[in-house]
Amino acid sequence: MFLIMKKPFLFVLLIMGLALGSCTRQVTKETPVSDYSGKLTDEEIATGRLTAEILWKFGRISEDHLSPDGSAVLFDITRYNYKTDGKVTDIAVISSKGGEMKVLTQSDGVYHNLRWTPDGKKIGFLWSGTGTDQLWEMNPDGSGKIQVSNIDGGLIGFEYSPDASHILYLKEVKVGKDAHDVYPDLPLANVHIATDLMYRHWATWEDFFYSHIFVTDYGRGMITGGADIMMDEPWDSPLAPYFDQAEITWSPDGKYIAYTCKKMKGREYALSTNSDIYLYELADSSTENLTQGMQGYDKYPSFSPDSHKLAWQSMETPGNESDKDRLMIIDLDTREKQYLTENFDQSVEHLVWDHNNLGIYFLSVHHGTFQIYHVNTRSAEVQQITHGVHDYKSFSLGDGFLTGEQMSMSMATELFRVNLPDGHETQISFVNKNIYDHIKMGKVEERWVKTTDNQDMLVWVIYPPAFDPQKKYPALLYCQGGPQSAVSQFFSFRWNFQIMAAHDYIIVAPNRRGLPGFGQAWNAQISGDYGGQNMKDYLSAIDAVKVEPYVDADRLGAVGASYGGYSVFYLAGHHQKRFKAFIAHCGIYNFESMYTATEETFFVNHDIGGPYWETPKPLSYKYSPHLYVDKWDTPIMIITGENDFRIPYTQSLEAFDAAQLRGIPSKLLVFPDESHFVTKPQDAILWQREFFGWLDKYLK
Repeated sequence: MFLIMKKPFLFVLLIMGLALGSCTRQVTKETPVSDYSGKLTDEEIATGRLTAEILWKFGRISEDHLSPDGSAVLFDITRYNYKTDGKVTDIAVISSKGGEMKVLTQSDGVYHNLRWTPDGKKIGFLWSGTGTDQLWEMNPDGSGKIQVSNIDGGLIGFEYSPDASHILYLKEVKVGKDAHDVYPDLPLANVHIATDLMYRHWATWEDFFYSHIFVTDYGRGMITGGADIMMDEPWDSPLAPYFDQAEITWSPDGKYIAYTCKKMKGREYALSTNSDIYLYELADSSTENLTQGMQGYDKYPSFSPDSHKLAWQSMETPGNESDKDRLMIIDLDTREKQYLTENFDQSVEHLVWDHNNLGIYFLSVHHGTFQIYHVNTRSAEVQQITHGVHDYKSFSLGDGFLTGEQMSMSMATELFRVNLPDGHETQISFVNKNIYDHIKMGKVEERWVKTTDNQDMLVWVIYPPAFDPQKKYPALLYCQGGPQSAVSQFFSFRWNFQIMAAHDYIIVAPNRRGLPGFGQAWNAQISGDYGGQNMKDYLSAIDAVKVEPYVDADRLGAVGASYGGYSVFYLAGHHQKRFKAFIAHCGIYNFESMYTATEETFFVNHDIGGPYWETPKPLSYKYSPHLYVDKWDTPIMIITGENDFRIPYTQSLEAFDAAQLRGIPSKLLVFPDESHFVTKPQDAILWQREFFGWLDKYLK
């Protein structure tokens, strides 16, 4: 998966927050709490435009949870100080009907994994106030904060059982030996030793530590340990590299835990997407694989309120990480399975059962927006609940309403209330009002463009905030990553369309072939055809917009990351002199070297067609950008992170060296401490300054 943003709900926070979780420095005496206020300076207010520095003053909402009685929403607000690369995360609550927000903590660290206790009388959370992340609890007004666990090494996450008799918690467990275990007399040696594949994943090397699920009694004093339900098993739950805790859940009766795991190692792990849903029974400590024989991704189990059924997301095709996410249900009494969304040509995610056991709410991307839907579990009839130009990231179900996180290209995440069944939406939080009051956002326009094969393609066009139709503006073609990641209404804290528009560029962001939300055929077309129809779609989009009188067709640029970076490299050899500047971030340059350098081999097997040493060689290799570098003729900036194991940084070095040797004006940025994403505040601000410095040099 070469993504910018796979699902807007995770990289939940790895992916869309893009910067949540990278900097964990707590507030110290040298870093006053006031430095995290998000307040704009007089100079920033005077410009009225979004800048990289202002982007790091946004309060970033996450982890929203509706209280058991439906009266309040619990959530996190993360704030950064880019001058110190520090961050704090506070816990806040607000009425589910809106009103005054109350911050319950004192900006004294990073609070996460927020949960209401089942009776709603306490709030549980993880906090490292005593050195490691432990479970703490406090009253709903923020008073009475006490430590509840003292687990050696700290916790990764936790969940209360619905009957409040147990908790499950996540903890790293070492299974296997590293070099220091083998050579204890060489404590200063620093080496990675591999005898099998998946010796590194996403941005980390194999260290023989795995996320395991533990179960213990709750409410009987300090928690100091529990039973490992994955004893001696060398694999993770939740799955690496995202570690999304939503992959684990309690049954409402408190008797079972359903969890996601991919129980394989080495070469098999690298080649397969076969994760499964496992059912653990507390009474006898037994574990059953509920999805045995289903060869694609099976994730995100969700129990019905009566505990008799389990829904989950399932991909059918082995090795295809971007297959349609189907909504499956299993009857736990009969073990009969049902494919509920067979006649619904969209993927599903974030499954929430109706209170009456007869329906499931879910999220799905449709025409460049993420909306909330409902499916009847008897008739399989699907109803769209929300319809606005926005993305919902998550939601909770109350009595006749939903509350959830919503964003758009013009608004960072805020909390909204959705009335049922009419879908009326009301904003209930205004965390960044102080910014919107002073910073003008550009207009976002939905436009439909005809492709070369006479299909209709949705293209988002974003205009400068002070757009003047009498002027001529340079334009940027935005190339999306994934490659199957929607160009939806996301508000990114790096690839932010509004900050591009604030620099007086018109942004052209097409939902080209290979993106979800337009039917599975549109989504799947790109596999094996990287340099084919979707490249024509890119050019159709920019050609349709460049003829506008306010666009300067002689000042066009193309930018993108991951698969978008590949797109830039490929277009550099096939653009017929349309563009005057390129920027490629973490892009694929050479398919042959990429095949054996990336870690999840199933991806290159599915999308490229297999290894280059096969006879005949898969046809996709003809789309490798390095084959067309002799046609490069346009200035290009190339950016990468040394800890990117998905598209290793050497791909960018190859591309830069080729550009230099050919005499192409080029620039290389290598971030030694970053991975596929640039997440540290000062690194990210430098990234933005270099980004616009390069574009302004050649397009203005």
